[in-house]
Amino acid sequence: MPLTTAYSHVRLTVTDLERSRAFYERVFGMPVALELPADADEATREQLSFLFGGVIYRVGSALFGLRPVAPAGDRFDENRVGLDHLSFLVESLAELEDTARSLDELGVEHAGIKDIGLAHILEFRDPDNIALELYAWKPDRPAYSN
Repeated sequence: MPLTTAYSHVRLTVTDLERSRAFYERVFGMPVALELPADADEATREQLSFLFGGVIYRVGSALFGLRPVAPAGDRFDENRVGLDHLSFLVESLAELEDTARSLDELGVEHAGIKDIGLAHILEFRDPDNIALELYAWKPDRPAYSN
C-alpha cells in the first residue's frame, strides 16, 4: 500500500451549483482551478465530463470541488453514512476572528469560535447544510505531534 502524505481533493455534491458557488466564493475566495468553458468544443466537453457541470477550486496544494447532481431539496445530514464535516486549516486564532466578523457581515450563521484544547475552531454550514469548520492550531500545540 502506498504511504499517502496529504489529500489530493475533496468534492461535495450540491443541489444548486450557482447558489453553492456564490457561497464558497464569497466565504473562502478560492481561485477556480478547473471548470468547463462556456464555449468548449465537444472534445473538451468530453474530456471534462467528470466535472458534471461543476467547478474545482485550488486550496493550497489540494483541490476542492462542487458537483451539482443532488436532487433539489436534498439536505446534508452528518448523522448518515458518509461525510461528518469538512474542516479547512487556517493560520491563527486572529484569522478565525477575522473570518467570524466576515461571516457576520455576509449573514452566514456560525457557532462562534470554540477552544477545543489543541486548537480553536469556527463552525458553520453551507447552503446544502454541509457542516464546515475552520481550524487553527494553538501556537503552543504543534500540529499532529506524537
